[in-house]
Amino acid sequence: MRTRRLALTAAAVAALAATATACGPDNSGTGSTAAAPAATTAGATAAATGGAATGAPAAPATAGAAPTTAATAPPKAAAPSSPAASGKSGNGQTCGANDLVLSAKTESQAGGYILITAMAKPGVSCTLPAAHPTIAFGSGGIEATNAEQATGTPIPLGGAKVAYAGVMAKTTKGNQAVEFTDVIVAIGKTDPNPAGLPVGKTPVDKPIVTNWHTVPKDAVPGL
Repeated sequence: MRTRRLALTAAAVAALAATATACGPDNSGTGSTAAAPAATTAGATAAATGGAATGAPAAPATAGAAPTTAATAPPKAAAPSSPAASGKSGNGQTCGANDLVLSAKTESQAGGYILITAMAKPGVSCTLPAAHPTIAFGSGGIEATNAEQATGTPIPLGGAKVAYAGVMAKTTKGNQAVEFTDVIVAIGKTDPNPAGLPVGKTPVDKPIVTNWHTVPKDAVPGL
């Protein structure tokens, strides 16, 4: 019996020794391998952050650094006003006869009438009012009445724009007409500078005048 116990004990000791020998290298290898990635990760993190450990406070900004200031441009000088914007007569206002180049021409249509044309002088822009021009003949002022029932429309003039008005100097059948060689044209009743236009010998009796129009045919009185 004793011999059998000794044999069993010896076998158990041998088995324990073999187990220890087999497990020792594997456990030591596992331990060193597991530790290596941790060290490698720590080294990579330190390299990526400039050698500082994760969670370390950022370096403070340099003391005394001057703030950046945008350059301020000097204010621009005001542009000088142009002659047209400095109150030149007729610019952007109601036209007066002295703002216009006026002409008169005798036409044969509708029994004969005088066609008045108006253009703004160079450099002038103005507006003809929504009314007929003031037309008169002679020093006694035989004045034309309105040939149209409707009110006209304002007409802005400037550049090559032209306005037209038609004057029928004689509207009666009798022989009581008086001859004149000039017609007086004013823009409104209070125009201080009316213009006198030559028309040749023209019999006048109860004259009429149209409103200003932008088309000549619309300025034929009596149509």
